[in-house]
Amino acid sequence: MRALLLNKEPTFNASVSAIAAPVLSAGDVRVEIDYSTLNYKDGLAITNAAPVVRLWPMVAGIDGAGTVLESQHPDWKAGDAFVLNGWGVGETHWGCLAEQACLKGDWLVRRPAAFSARQAMAIGTAGYTAMLCVMALERHGVQPVDGEVLVTGASGGVGSVAVALLSSLGYRVVASTGKLAEAAYLQALGAHEVIDRAALSAAGKPMQAERWAAVVDSVGSHTLANALAQTRYGGAVAACGLAQGRDLPTTVVPFILRNVALLGVDSVMAPRALRQTAWDRLARDLDSNKLESMVEEVSLDQAVEKAQALMAGQVRGRIVVKIAAN
Repeated sequence: MRALLLNKEPTFNASVSAIAAPVLSAGDVRVEIDYSTLNYKDGLAITNAAPVVRLWPMVAGIDGAGTVLESQHPDWKAGDAFVLNGWGVGETHWGCLAEQACLKGDWLVRRPAAFSARQAMAIGTAGYTAMLCVMALERHGVQPVDGEVLVTGASGGVGSVAVALLSSLGYRVVASTGKLAEAAYLQALGAHEVIDRAALSAAGKPMQAERWAAVVDSVGSHTLANALAQTRYGGAVAACGLAQGRDLPTTVVPFILRNVALLGVDSVMAPRALRQTAWDRLARDLDSNKLESMVEEVSLDQAVEKAQALMAGQVRGRIVVKIAAN
């Protein structure tokens, strides 16, 4: 089969190669991959920009969507449509930028009937993470009447889906981006206002003028610190990324004087039931027309080049990777 294979000997290399098809002993479900995608973590792995991969050689791809070919897992049978996100796939277990994969049935989620494999990968881990963020804010009690919701990194994968979801749910969304040329794109997704990320990305005071009822942040570092400092009393910030950095240069002041909640959101090891709920909510709440406006499709042979562009900040929205050669 064809797969995007990562090797580090004698030097790092990422290329589409012909390798032996996986056998069921590598998991308990063997699947055919119709589409995969490129998330930020995929970009890190494929460009070797960070030590994401823990086992070598590695087939890249933390996401996949397709059909079960054979199964030894009681919940899955041949012909079932699935979605796979995370669980260390593409890091410690061979991934889904390949024609086939052997996976654990406990990792798979039933693909909602509303989505094709292509649409599921247009959402991917980025969009599924955005849904987890929205659900975390809802559990905290945030409602549209509470005020503006800030989305940082808004032209990226998580941000684009978060803007679309929140606007569809009735929130007034303010989108922060370093690509002001994408303002029309973000407004079409539902942003009421677009602001320059420079307003949030430099060091700021730990307590600033209150503005945001809630925040979805995929950036981290000073951006997250400033978002916390500007969140209104009793508000919440859902943090899921570190595009600017993994540091958090702030103080306890927003938490103890404004009762602000910092909600950590992990998508990689999230329980299966929570994943299924998120995907079912995406099927209900995400506008398919808005989703399509985010998508750029590439072939498996183009995935390395597109991953390089992703890491260079030259990509907006979501990248889907068609696995079949024709």
